[in-house]
Amino acid sequence: MSILNQKITLFRRITLFASFCAMFMTVSLFGQQDAQYTQYMYNTVSINPGYAGSRGHISIAALHRSQWVGLDGAPKTQTFNIHSPIGYRGMGMGISIVNDVIGPTTETYFDVDFSYTIHTSREARLSFGLKASAHLLDIRFSELNQFTPDPTLEQDIQNKFSPNIGAGVYYHTNNFYAGLSVPRLLETSHFDESSLSTASEQMNFYFITGYVYDLNSFLKFKPALLTKVTQGAPLQLDISANFMMNEKFILGAAYRWDAAISALAGFQVSNQLFIGVAYDREVTELGQAIFNDGSFEVVLRYDFIKMVSNLKSPRFF
Repeated sequence: MSILNQKITLFRRITLFASFCAMFMTVSLFGQQDAQYTQYMYNTVSINPGYAGSRGHISIAALHRSQWVGLDGAPKTQTFNIHSPIGYRGMGMGISIVNDVIGPTTETYFDVDFSYTIHTSREARLSFGLKASAHLLDIRFSELNQFTPDPTLEQDIQNKFSPNIGAGVYYHTNNFYAGLSVPRLLETSHFDESSLSTASEQMNFYFITGYVYDLNSFLKFKPALLTKVTQGAPLQLDISANFMMNEKFILGAAYRWDAAISALAGFQVSNQLFIGVAYDREVTELGQAIFNDGSFEVVLRYDFIKMVSNLKSPRFF
């Protein structure tokens, strides 16, 4: 191994260890715990339970995100969700699974979403959603390279269970949508309050909105915004712009305020199947210093549409 590669490997290990030591210092930790998505617009039910059933049919989506590719222990996230209207008028239901891994830490969320929708006009819908969540936390301290052994980091944490609830409202017409949500309302602690280390999970407030402009019969344009507010963490602001061509091809770009720039692409294979990909590049000093190849996402969505002839065009949100 060359001297340069040895230095890079050593730097990565030091960076990873320092990150996790910071997580478990003798103070309470406040930060953004929810998984991060660039293609959140195709994964809306994960952050807003009011979206459940809003597509008007059974919809299944799966997403994988690899963040900071090339960095040992970098975050990896997988999500799977299914949601649909149910038998009662205006009711919707969904199930989501989110698996988030960073270094020796694994968090898994099992969510059940319920929504109730009212018609505010011929085209407008207002939905109210509730989310019930079960959270499992695993921390494998034994995998850390501890240069100075710490007695508080000796015993692994396995399947630490925490329940939670969330809520959201979602409004949409044929061309416009907006939503406000808090997926985790309870500020839970993952450690005993009497221990030296605590990690408190704070509420994350989400606001999303977007509008679809029909530029002509061939081209649609959709600017969109996601705002995420968490106590003790910087404001997250995602601004994106996507073009849909011939109801099939989607190309776009996004900017995460003071964090990353992104390129997005999608292909509506059929009225039922959609494939999307995204690539992020960090613009912060941290992103440039930790020797990574950016972040990648891929999303698959399948809509069980019974009567395709009644579908005017694929939903752009």
